[in-house]
Order: sequence, then C-alpha cells, then structure tokens
Amino acid sequence: MDSKLSLLKTMAIAAVGLASLTAQAGGPGPHWSYHGHGGPAHWAELDPAFEACAKGVSQSPVNIKKTEKADLPALGFVYGSVSPTLWNNGHTVQVNLPAGNSLTVGDQSYDLLQFHLHTPSEEAIGGKRAAMVAHFVHKNAEGRLGVVGVLIQPGKRNAGFDAVFAHLPRTGEKITVDDLKLDLAGLLPTDHGYYSFEGSLTTPPCSEGVSWMVLKSPVTVSPRQIEAFRKLVHDNARPLQPLHERVVKESL
Repeated sequence: MDSKLSLLKTMAIAAVGLASLTAQAGGPGPHWSYHGHGGPAHWAELDPAFEACAKGVSQSPVNIKKTEKADLPALGFVYGSVSPTLWNNGHTVQVNLPAGNSLTVGDQSYDLLQFHLHTPSEEAIGGKRAAMVAHFVHKNAEGRLGVVGVLIQPGKRNAGFDAVFAHLPRTGEKITVDDLKLDLAGLLPTDHGYYSFEGSLTTPPCSEGVSWMVLKSPVTVSPRQIEAFRKLVHDNARPLQPLHERVVKESL
C-alpha cells in the first residue's frame, strides 16, 4: 500500500511539473496576459485548472524581507557552452537549451531545460524589485521543478547575455542563430549565495511544489539592453504574493 501511495504521489508531482512547463512555454490553453481582463487578478477565472492562482497558499513571487539564516547546501552548477533556441512566446523571451546542463542541490539533481526573462524582476528584496530577472528552470527525475532566479540590474554589459539581447525574437518567433554559442556559466554571478523557499510557477496554472533558489548577488546588463527588452515584451511580472506560513531561508 505504501509503495502504491508513493507511486501516486510521484505521478502527481510529475503531472504538476509538466503542466507548469507547458504553461511557462506558452502552450495551449486559455489566453492570459499581464494586463486587463486576462491579467493576474483574473487568472483563476480563465480556467478551472488555474484555481491555484487565487487559492494557493505557496504562491510566487514573494517579497524577500525577513529570512532565516541556514546552512543550505551549495548550488552545484554544471553549465557549459550551448547552441540555444530563442522563442518569444508572447509572454517572455524564453531560451530553450539542449540537454547536458544540470544543477545539484544536496542530494537533488536537476536538468536545466530553459531560462526566460521578466521585467521588472518578479522577486523583491526588501520590497525593491530589480530591473529584470532571469529564471533558470530545472526538473529532476521525479518531475519536480527547481527554479534559480538571477536578478539583473543596469550597469556594465555582460558578455554572457549579449548573445540573447542581440537576437531578441519578435512575438511568436522562434529562432536558432547559426554558430551562436551561449556560455551559460557566464550568466551567473560569481557568488552563489541564495535565498530558498517553496513556491509556485509565476504563470498559469500557478502550480505549487516548486523549489525556488534566488541568488543574492545580481548581475548587470547595459541599460540599452534592458530598454530593448521592455519595448519588446513590456512589463511581465506577476504581483507579489503573500508568504503565509512560509519561511525564507538564507544561505550563510
């Protein structure tokens, strides 16, 4: 009986992960947006499958204000150089990645699937949002999602992000650039200290059970690059969600 319950639980988690990835990728389903009738305040009204957007108690993004210092496991990034596919799915610019890159957190191992951008940052630190954020979406063998948030501020150009901002696709466009190589490790800050909390996907169906790891140190890109993204996508950040009983842990 215990093994059957365990199997059902694993299947449920995997289903949540797959549904979340479909929504994040702009897959089939009701039209939603960041403004007007299809905006965040109405997501739960658009489809019964979006119920968690209104009734969930572990929703993302959050305001990281009060934290609990903890001996969190180090983030083990195994990121290499890849040839990405850039896709403007109407909600964001998503960078789809080939297999072979991963993240290890303690005894958990995740495969990197894609990263995408939001402006302003969805997460806030002490009530302040950064200019942008990159969300690196990973999935483990059980289908559970682990998302790493990298805050982005205006400043010096970042050679790692140049390839992305130089080829921003138009709405609905999916492009692969000949000979384009993206150094994934170069997209991260050198300091991998982070905040950790349980949350949800920040887009419909707002599925919960997502492990969030928001890096404390930001990276920079040029103000011109941030402006180019904003002109293309406009604001695409979900409003901050209540923490309820959750505790945000902060690495030492």
